[in-house]
Amino acid sequence: MGRAHEVRAASMAKTAAIKSKLYSRFGKELYIAAKSGVPDPEMNLSLKRKIAEAKSNQVPADVIKRAIEKAKGGTDENYIECRYEGFGPGASTVIIDCLTDNNNRAFTEVKTAFNKCKGAKLANSGAVSFNYEQCGLFVFPYEDEEAMLDVMMEAEVDVQDLSVEDGMMTVKTLFQDFGKGQEAIEKAVPGVEFEVCEVTMLPNEYVTLDTDEDKEAFQKLLNILNDCDDVNKVYTNVSEE
Repeated sequence: MGRAHEVRAASMAKTAAIKSKLYSRFGKELYIAAKSGVPDPEMNLSLKRKIAEAKSNQVPADVIKRAIEKAKGGTDENYIECRYEGFGPGASTVIIDCLTDNNNRAFTEVKTAFNKCKGAKLANSGAVSFNYEQCGLFVFPYEDEEAMLDVMMEAEVDVQDLSVEDGMMTVKTLFQDFGKGQEAIEKAVPGVEFEVCEVTMLPNEYVTLDTDEDKEAFQKLLNILNDCDDVNKVYTNVSEE
């Protein structure tokens, strides 16, 4: 199956861009998962899967523990999930997921980021996301495609794409099968170290930016967005190729 390197490169670029915010992001997501039910992973499947995802992204145990203890302590923090979409320089598109306690502030920060970058503009909901696919994405060292397909079929995971390149396997699943897929891989490959392990938004088509001006403006947009505290994840259709 195709596009392994392209999918992997785009996801890794996005992950690298928000690396400094990784702990904060998972802290919020773990807190929300813990508050949505019992703050015990053995009794809260959403929390259990979020903990597994955090560990796969090398989030330290103390960050995970603090988020759960915070939920146990009855802290009254409410986060709102909101999504914004926009067009960047050239043929680039951007989807921004925010996790915030102040929706107006989040919108203002995102709007300001677009206003500061030449060739960028916010769009209406659906104007960009219709050309993206929400999915579960895993990249890890493994080479036996047939064996992994058997593992996924046995776990009743709907695999959308599976390929191997340079010793790294890329598996794309339906987003609702992310948890089952992760559990199946970890069971089949004990001690697996994921390079990518996340629910993500992947574009149906990737683009490259042709001019230095567009590349600089696009990077400026990403940098400003990733500096916003309320921005949780940023997705784009720009390939690293």
